[in-house]
Amino acid sequence: MTDLIEVHGLEKSFGPHHVLRGVDFAAPAGSVTVLLGPSGSGKTTILRSMNVLATPDAGVVRIGDSSIDFSRPPDRRAIKSLRARSGMVFQAHNLFPHKTVLGNLIEGPVQVQKRSPDEAAADARALLEQVGLSGREDAYPSQLSGGQQQRVGIARALALKPEVLLLDEPTSALDPELVGEVLAVIRDLAAENWTLVIVTHEVHFAQDVADQVLFLDEGVVAERGGAEVLTDPQEERTRRFLARMLDAG
Repeated sequence: MTDLIEVHGLEKSFGPHHVLRGVDFAAPAGSVTVLLGPSGSGKTTILRSMNVLATPDAGVVRIGDSSIDFSRPPDRRAIKSLRARSGMVFQAHNLFPHKTVLGNLIEGPVQVQKRSPDEAAADARALLEQVGLSGREDAYPSQLSGGQQQRVGIARALALKPEVLLLDEPTSALDPELVGEVLAVIRDLAAENWTLVIVTHEVHFAQDVADQVLFLDEGVVAERGGAEVLTDPQEERTRRFLARMLDAG
């Protein structure tokens, strides 16, 4: 079976800092890939490269039938096509503060995808029910907790009907008591066979949902495998990192 996601030879530097050094991975549809590693190891840059929010210096990214070879500058049509295949959930919620919850959810489908407002609103209400926020359509972001705002952020990404959901440390900006409600939504998405690529430091959560774990260190994939990477890592630097994370938790 052809993988839904293929990333090959991804390279990225910011000035003298070589952030990604030939990163490769693939993922089938319906799988959960967890990116783990210390700060500065390149995890977020991989997600941003997959969504072309950052432009790699070299390498190939393919999602479904859209791909870009970054060995030459991509054209706008190729970028738009690849971006349409994925939805991004950021650390900060990045909701439009002047729009209601419903307004936030329908903005992309109506303005970018040119769908009818009525259709987009019906889909948005179904998504709000899915993330446990039915009845909050008319609330503004400032009236929601951080966990509720992040759940709206997840629903907003899903509203674009992506093939892949990219989640960049979706709980890192939340108070500890709000983390569980967001992780529960992501668990449900995994159970529904959404294709997810997640940057997270929530090791126990990753053990529960990961089909594939990539441990990154200094821009390279230092270890890869299934969830057993989190319980029985083979590389010493993976063991040290997980020990620190579990001690901190």
